[in-house]
Amino acid sequence: MVKNIVLVHGGLVDGSSWAKVIPLLEAQGLEVTAVQNPLTGLADDVAAATRALALQDGPALLVGHSWGGVVITEAGTHPAVAGLAYVCAFAPSPGESLVDVSARGPAAAGGRHFTADAAGFVRITRQGLDEDLGPDVVEAERRLLFATQHPLAAASQGEPVGAAAWQTKPSWYLVTENDRTLHPDLQRAMAQQIGATTRSVASGHLPIFSQPTAVAGFLIEAARQVG
Repeated sequence: MVKNIVLVHGGLVDGSSWAKVIPLLEAQGLEVTAVQNPLTGLADDVAAATRALALQDGPALLVGHSWGGVVITEAGTHPAVAGLAYVCAFAPSPGESLVDVSARGPAAAGGRHFTADAAGFVRITRQGLDEDLGPDVVEAERRLLFATQHPLAAASQGEPVGAAAWQTKPSWYLVTENDRTLHPDLQRAMAQQIGATTRSVASGHLPIFSQPTAVAGFLIEAARQVG
């Protein structure tokens, strides 16, 4: 069993978004590192993940949620990475960006609630968080997520990956069946394209908040298989 797990968060949140999942992984004897992405651009986020990978004392399972999937697709070429796990995450091919993957469709309903500020950083409206991004997240957590959201540089969504680690390393994919941010059919198509071992959970786009036990179980299974 691979003992090291490196978690890469998505847009609008930070490494603490894995707070419910981390103790469940540690209870199984896994060593967990949650990357703090600056969300200022793909290269910056890949660099942050690479720094975390360089600190691992052995092979690691590299995990990405949402935007984090783009990051791990490129950062996963690091020699410490034994496998990749995508949690309702984007999995581009070489030369593709998040925008390119999204264009494959079908489109999810929640895209209309994302807005960019004058500096070009994307946020979500309270309505979008409540209705689309996290409808199955408890209200107190949704309030906190809205107040503390970490905006993502809009330009990063158009930045292509130069390499795709899933072409040479085993992958796992967790499909969120009730997702209104990243359409479940697009998730399944990506999982099939990358040849991932696929599991599913009845949740929205934030299963790390609403279904942490299912997410942890998925990652523990992946760590055992890649090991």
